[in-house]
Amino acid sequence: MNKSLVNKILITLGFLLAYRILAYVPVPGVNIDVIKEFFDTNSNNALGMFNMFSGNAVERLSIISLGIMPYITASIIMELLAATFPELGKMKKERDGMTKYMQIIRYATIAITLIQAVGVAIGLQSLTGKGGESAIMIDTTTFITVAAFSMLTGTMLLMWIGEQITQRGVGNGISLIIFAGIVSSIPSAIGGTINLVNTGELNFLVVLAILAIIIATVGFIIYVELGERRVPVSYSRKVMMQNQQKRVMNYIPIKVNLSGVIPPIFASAILMFPSTILQASTNPIVQKISDFLNPNSYTFNFLMFLFVIFFAYFYASIVFNAKDIADNLKRQGGFIPGVRPGEHTAEFLNEVASRLTFWGAIYLALISTLPWILVKSMGVPFYFGGTAVLIVVQVALDTMRKIEAQIYMSKYETLSAVGL
Repeated sequence: MNKSLVNKILITLGFLLAYRILAYVPVPGVNIDVIKEFFDTNSNNALGMFNMFSGNAVERLSIISLGIMPYITASIIMELLAATFPELGKMKKERDGMTKYMQIIRYATIAITLIQAVGVAIGLQSLTGKGGESAIMIDTTTFITVAAFSMLTGTMLLMWIGEQITQRGVGNGISLIIFAGIVSSIPSAIGGTINLVNTGELNFLVVLAILAIIIATVGFIIYVELGERRVPVSYSRKVMMQNQQKRVMNYIPIKVNLSGVIPPIFASAILMFPSTILQASTNPIVQKISDFLNPNSYTFNFLMFLFVIFFAYFYASIVFNAKDIADNLKRQGGFIPGVRPGEHTAEFLNEVASRLTFWGAIYLALISTLPWILVKSMGVPFYFGGTAVLIVVQVALDTMRKIEAQIYMSKYETLSAVGL
């Protein structure tokens, strides 16, 4: 491992450490004990799930309580708009246009963060502890202003950290922030499980069964994520002679899961938002609706299954552009054996991608719901879903690929330097 790669890894770890330190910086004017008490009684619902994704920053009402989700939401909205409006899609493909595109995402992130931060600050006004103490220790108007700017600063810092990791470190910065948040919750989850076993609330054999489910889930995710359909490509003799010194790919790799972890994340965000809002109401009908949308309910997981399939198809249609691939292939003098170049190639690639997306969508939907159903059937009193495992495994695989690519690149540079 060369010095450059070691420095990139250390830079990545340093920024992730800064992220974890920010998770312990609370919003000024908040009674942390009341917030912690509230989250202890809501660990098995949407708030508990959101707290897990933030690395327990929400239960401390940290300045990064909103996490990186506003940035992800803004990115998804822009992706949808780019797919809908051709001019925006064209801007995204240009070098100068991409800079403007990212700037729009940043402004959208600021707007979304401010809306969510003000909503959280207003919602905390009615929160009180068991002893009647309020969650807010300063003037309401002052608190809303301070909380909004504190959370906006925290989210902007997270966005900056993510960009710095992507540019100067190893891997995708935003994905690694989500990864670090989930992984940081593992020690407390293990400690809580041990306490349940010690108090007799959880059987040791059930713990072994849960561990087996986790291992099987991880193995299945790795198997599918590494799976791809390789569509063979042939080139004319003239093209091969012109590219003797270059590596010409003789196949088009199409992954089984084209949409990545976006469908489960987006589906979770949509389903958690109404249930989080409805929990503040004391109306019996509203409370029943909130119970239906609880992450520990079968209704939530059934809707999760359907939403993941929908977003898997939708996002795959955005990220996989068969027409562009066919045009580039034709321009380079390549063709798929037995398929005419141009429109016929695009139709063939779309057909292959559609078949793979069907199985990829089913895989994502099962991973997002099946582990919870299995654990629920054992009577386990805490939330366990496959979405978190899916994110952790996918980010780990992606980071390992990028580290491996850096190692191979350094080897090629060394061989080139010595004349081999």
